[in-house]
Amino acid sequence: MKWFPRRLAGIVRKRPRWLPSKSNPTFTKSTTPLVQTGTTAAGRPHFAKLDQAGGRTTGSAQQPPSHQQQQLRQVTDFGSNPGHLRMFEYAPVDLPAKAPLIVILHGCNQRAAAYAAGAGWMEFAAEHGAALLLPEQRLRNSPVMCFNWYQRTDAMRGSGEALSIRQMIERMSDLYDIDNKRIFVTGLSAGGAMAAAMLAAYPEVFAGGAVLAGLPFGAATNMSEAFTAMGSPARRSAAQWGQIVRNASSHNGPWPRLIIWHGSKDRTVSPANAKALEQQWRHLHDLSEDAVLQVVQGNVTDRVWHNGSGAPVIERLLIDGMDHGIPIDAQGMNGAAAGLAGPFMLDVGLSSTRWITEFWGLAKQCNQPRHWLRW
Repeated sequence: MKWFPRRLAGIVRKRPRWLPSKSNPTFTKSTTPLVQTGTTAAGRPHFAKLDQAGGRTTGSAQQPPSHQQQQLRQVTDFGSNPGHLRMFEYAPVDLPAKAPLIVILHGCNQRAAAYAAGAGWMEFAAEHGAALLLPEQRLRNSPVMCFNWYQRTDAMRGSGEALSIRQMIERMSDLYDIDNKRIFVTGLSAGGAMAAAMLAAYPEVFAGGAVLAGLPFGAATNMSEAFTAMGSPARRSAAQWGQIVRNASSHNGPWPRLIIWHGSKDRTVSPANAKALEQQWRHLHDLSEDAVLQVVQGNVTDRVWHNGSGAPVIERLLIDGMDHGIPIDAQGMNGAAAGLAGPFMLDVGLSSTRWITEFWGLAKQCNQPRHWLRW
């Protein structure tokens, strides 16, 4: 059993307002943000108001459809597993040779299968021929099923949960013909912070990452600091944030590309953490803040930095009015439906999963409002 301070355990028992409950199942706030509902004659997106903050969150993503749940397979023989995590994997029956691998890290109070289905990752893998690795936390490690991104022994190279996930990646390469140059990691909230930790601890493994409502690597080294960082990250320069990543391994580049998502009304993890994460990775890629391409349209602010070859390497999206969670397009407002609305799965008419995979180069340009946000 991992150490869990009695004082902080009491906080969990009292159920703070950012933990799910019958009275607060969706983590939304009563306001009216905008969401794209279509396009104008000129081809630009048209936005309308939502009924709930953060999106239409009716239904639940806690239990995925039975056919998707059955497609996941648990793997137990993947190494010493020092972090005591569970490993699940999915690959379509027609998985091509040299397929990409996507590591998907769920948030607190979530299960791996539910998160993958709710975010639309199962659909993407089946459509585009990708393998999915879905690590899952255990209650013995965290009473609220959070990855321990703030514990040094779990977030550092060669130790704890980080090493368990690395061992799972190696096992996936044994099970399938994986393209080692196309391994990616993504996560929400605590899973997003853990994704940032994996990118820092094993940068040579990943081609790219995506952090949704997460925190920069090194934002905290214990649970007390974690709660503080969630409310407001430490004030550090881009160089200071970047050096924390450099100290995590002997790697000296090239660095993975990174896309960051956050809602402006996130009451669980402050949007300031998205800015800090951006600073951290701009320093690693040696990019100045001024070298940004920024477009604001409706309730979406998109900031993109490109490398010397013109390729996008950092992207940060802020969804005005959205609370804590992952943006999905369950109604198919911008192309094919992607995702299942539910707690933390916020139907704002924009699929972050499809957007992320395009940024990574795994999918062709999606039928989303990207044409006006890019170039």
